[in-house]
Amino acid sequence: MVPQRIPDSYAQAGSLIDIGRGRQLNLRCTGQGARTVILEAGSHADTTTWFKVQPLVATFAKVCSYDRAGYGFSSEGPMPRNLDADVSDLHDLIARAGLKTPVVLVGHSLGSNIARRYAQMHAGDVSGMVLVDPPAQDVAAFAPEWSKDEEAMNAHRFDFIRQCLAGAEKGQLASPPAELQRCTAAPNSLASEKVNAVVAAYKYKPAFWRTLLSELQDNAVVFSKPVSPQETAGQLPLIVLAASDAQAGAPPDVRKALEAATEKTQARIAATSSRGERQVVANSSHDMQLDQPEAIAKAVEKVLKEAGTAENSRAQ
Repeated sequence: MVPQRIPDSYAQAGSLIDIGRGRQLNLRCTGQGARTVILEAGSHADTTTWFKVQPLVATFAKVCSYDRAGYGFSSEGPMPRNLDADVSDLHDLIARAGLKTPVVLVGHSLGSNIARRYAQMHAGDVSGMVLVDPPAQDVAAFAPEWSKDEEAMNAHRFDFIRQCLAGAEKGQLASPPAELQRCTAAPNSLASEKVNAVVAAYKYKPAFWRTLLSELQDNAVVFSKPVSPQETAGQLPLIVLAASDAQAGAPPDVRKALEAATEKTQARIAATSSRGERQVVANSSHDMQLDQPEAIAKAVEKVLKEAGTAENSRAQ
């Protein structure tokens, strides 16, 4: 049964894994199985984002989610927080936690880019991927004016984050002055007061804002470029799950262009593998892990079976 609210167990760390250099990453593993599934969250999200998906996957596999550096219960990492830094941390986490490889990687949004980069750099560690609504890349080729507006919005966003960072460094965010009240988000309606208090507490810390600023600055670079024609996943089982309503909130005059950019990006990603496919998930927003978790679990189960078939064929 899919939980409808974030369990209070998320108010505590799972297992704090020492990845060296005085740093720890928070890892939550459930379920059992011969192979492990790793859930990679989207931008500035922690393990709570997977609270509906993880128990579904745990019915047929061992499945682990984790907080990236600077988020949740995990230690802050060295800057910049780019794809290579995230891949390095994940590689260390897998090794230090003793997770059996190859694993199936499940990445949502930015997490899909981390999963793809990981598979490029550590191909032997990955037996399959499920990518949940990868964002559009090279939007400027489809909606140049909107892209320019987005660049201006990013500049304002980065300035705002710097203001929140300054407030966090002064210890002001727990009881913010009027000019910093936007730095504190409203409580998550899906979580208890206990969980919300823990989430709020880590967002009062400078580490969160430093990490967020660096991550979003790198996102602007990553998503400005098209999928590289050199990117290849070989024969890796790969499912790209496309949200049917990801652009529902976009301005009507650019919605079609954004949908075209997203579709082309996702089609290119699926084509990086000879066994890649793109599936459109009906009645789904970009946060598919919250509104269609069963679709993600079904795709993971399919990739696990395909990966197992491939391993058996190589062994014969």
